[in-house]
Amino acid sequence: MSDNREPTTWHGTTILMVRKGGKVVIAGDGQVSLGQTVIKNTARKVRPLARGEVIAGFAGATADAFTLFERLEAKLEQYPGQLLRACVELAKDWRTDRYLRRLEAMMLVADKEVSLVLTGTGDVLEPEGGVMGIGSGGNYALAAARALEDVDMDAEALARKAMAIAADICVYTNGNVLVETLESTK
Repeated sequence: MSDNREPTTWHGTTILMVRKGGKVVIAGDGQVSLGQTVIKNTARKVRPLARGEVIAGFAGATADAFTLFERLEAKLEQYPGQLLRACVELAKDWRTDRYLRRLEAMMLVADKEVSLVLTGTGDVLEPEGGVMGIGSGGNYALAAARALEDVDMDAEALARKAMAIAADICVYTNGNVLVETLESTK
């Protein structure tokens, strides 16, 4: 008798980046699920890096994300004030290093000037329109944020509203939202 069940996988992340009105924010929900069970509601998936000059959020396996945060911090120390270069160097390592290429995560990162999406396939992409979502509910949050872009609200209010919409739709997203903000030059 064969077992046709899918292996248990981790879910539970919605990360959203919004650049609007002189600010850039990254918002993340707090839910972590194992299969159909919520095992944590208050995970911290968004954090400042580089002495507060960069903000980042991750979607994926927690240990993998912490590894990537540490690697990105090291690249930012090696290339201070050069977020794009630090991210390209991290993406090169992520794609070619035998250990790193097994990591299952995506990251949104931003400084005052640049917003980027980083993936394990070597992608370093600047989102169009200054809005990007990743994770289980990322597309829901992204769609909501794009629909709200023309509404009279600042970046943080827009991100919080879009995250609330995603939490109402995606079972792997909760309403416990953490937001990190930077003043922007764009």
